[in-house]
Amino acid sequence: MAGTLDHVMMRVADLDASLDWYGTHLDYEEKDRWAADEFTIVYLGPEDMHDEGAMLELTYNHGSEPAEMGDAWGHIAVRVEDVDEAYEELMDGGVEDYRDPDSCGGDYAFVKDPDGHEVELVERDHGTRWSLDHTMIRVEDADAALGFWTRKFEHVPTGRWESDTFANYFTKPKGAAPEAMAVELTYNYDGRSYEMGDAWGHLCVRVDDLHDDWAQLMEREAEDYRDPGSCDDRYAFTKDQDGHEIELLERERPTPPLFPE
Repeated sequence: MAGTLDHVMMRVADLDASLDWYGTHLDYEEKDRWAADEFTIVYLGPEDMHDEGAMLELTYNHGSEPAEMGDAWGHIAVRVEDVDEAYEELMDGGVEDYRDPDSCGGDYAFVKDPDGHEVELVERDHGTRWSLDHTMIRVEDADAALGFWTRKFEHVPTGRWESDTFANYFTKPKGAAPEAMAVELTYNYDGRSYEMGDAWGHLCVRVDDLHDDWAQLMEREAEDYRDPGSCDDRYAFTKDQDGHEIELLERERPTPPLFPE
């Protein structure tokens, strides 16, 4: 199983406004889109993407808006060379001031997109500017969450940070390029539970063979949520122990066209 993270999906209330925001402020370009009767999907990312780089998928449901952000989903993080300079650039471009570098100890910062999705800025010496570095989700049991990603998707721990009240754990596939997106698992020690909401959609993992890898997931006791047959044999979905949806998609690299003609 490849296990590389292909994209992260978020729902938006105004597709044009979201496309303008990500295009104007993060220099994202449209990679491909799929328009159906009830919804439109658009893939975005930097112009120069690594083969193992992840994209942002924006989903717009026609005639309805996401009702709740929820707190089980945390944020996406994008790479910059200098957090202070990047944050000031966004402020000069009209982005709302949310959490500046000084309020975050000088190591990172946060802004919000038009729907309130949080976007973290992190300093990295690899990857295209603004490319996706990680996606953070909150989990109620750190051991179970780490076990899920390492056993089900063959990820390995790539980093950890622990404080007095919470811990962050990062995972990627073994041997993944630095440019690949990581999963950040955030565990709060106080035993709180979380609401999923509907503004947060899913993470997507690339697999080598959809049906073979789905069968392997079932052997590893993953949840049988939406099998390939129920998805026209184009993709499939499982869920982790907290209910976060994970899509399986057979794709070698994020190169358009991304949808079948």
